[in-house]
Amino acid sequence: MASALPLGDPAPADGRLPDQVIEGAAERDLGIYLHVPFCRVRCGYCDFNTYTGDELRGERRSDYAGQAAAEVAFAADVLHESGLPDRRAATVFFGGGTPTMLPASDLIGMLGAVRDRFGLALGAEVTTEANPDSVDERYLEELAEAGFTRVSFGMQSAVPHVLATLDRTHDPDRIPLVVEWARQAGLAVSLDLIYGTPGESLDDWRRSLETAIAQRPDHLSAYALIVEEGTALARRIRSGELAAPDDDLQADMYELADELLGAAAYGWYEVSNWARAEDPVATAEAGMLPSSSPRTPDSRFVSRHNLAYWRGADWWGIGPGAHSHVGGVRWWNAKHPAAYAERIRAGVSPAVGRETLDASTRELERILLESRTRAGLRVASLAPDARRAVAGLIADELIDPAAAFVGRVTLTRRGRLLADDVARRLT
Repeated sequence: MASALPLGDPAPADGRLPDQVIEGAAERDLGIYLHVPFCRVRCGYCDFNTYTGDELRGERRSDYAGQAAAEVAFAADVLHESGLPDRRAATVFFGGGTPTMLPASDLIGMLGAVRDRFGLALGAEVTTEANPDSVDERYLEELAEAGFTRVSFGMQSAVPHVLATLDRTHDPDRIPLVVEWARQAGLAVSLDLIYGTPGESLDDWRRSLETAIAQRPDHLSAYALIVEEGTALARRIRSGELAAPDDDLQADMYELADELLGAAAYGWYEVSNWARAEDPVATAEAGMLPSSSPRTPDSRFVSRHNLAYWRGADWWGIGPGAHSHVGGVRWWNAKHPAAYAERIRAGVSPAVGRETLDASTRELERILLESRTRAGLRVASLAPDARRAVAGLIADELIDPAAAFVGRVTLTRRGRLLADDVARRLT
């Protein structure tokens, strides 16, 4: 099971938001996140709010699309009644769990609910996560025909023993097949990788990177494995069956990822995320770029939904355990699908907790999140003490001196490895 929900104030049954959320709302994008909390098996490292078939307490996966559509309608009513301006959804993201465990018609129906109640902005980004073994060619075609624009495959590794340690069940040889199917359907493709798995060597990680790059996806994410308490992986490490991840090796793995991805014409735009640069095909034909020549990612291929999180935009999270944020107010839904469904059937908010962020907390979060992005922070937006810290960060080679000269705090590669420390020194 996922970790406990945060503490907070009780959430009102009608979901009504305080007046403060109206200020500046017209300038903020709105995203919709739909959490699909189902998995065929539970991966040993996973701490997400997901459930296998025998954990659903009588709830049926076949009922879920209707429940999610009901919350979409509830969300639209709450935002309108709270005085926010009507905004079309700029991004829609299906995450999980494994959204593609549901029939394509269910995902399409949920997207239809968003379209009907909010509308989709011109050029809206619509993404679903998928396991490589949970889709086929026709499934992806159906999604594309219904308006999905991206698919993010949980590749994690190309090395069988690493996948086995993570309890991932897909065949790594299936990755090229699903990528090609998605591309033929007209979907942009992202691949998610994890590094630092116990027993994974630097050569193993290089093999995974090179395999992922060979597929020429539009976007790649690479996340350091975090061992979460309560997971099967944590128990195996605690018992001595597996070694804990090595911080120094993980740092080496990150540097290798940035080097290989930069050489293959991908540019970083957030600490763990890279997107294709303007013309990677021409770059590949001309020869590999030196790692000292970072590329600017093409804005068409970045995850605009994830950028909205890092930039403090508004989003409504649909589904069990989903979190939402609108104008400095954050809330979270009942975790278990049965508890969530009960509230939906009763016609009340599925939220079970809420907090209103004060100005100092919002500023702290802004620095923590924006400093992780390539766009970085405006020096002028920082408090005086934080501005004085910039010189020391340059001296420690944590931020780019050229960017600082023109008034922005942008992390160097070394700074990305120490991003939390940089954020602390700026607050």
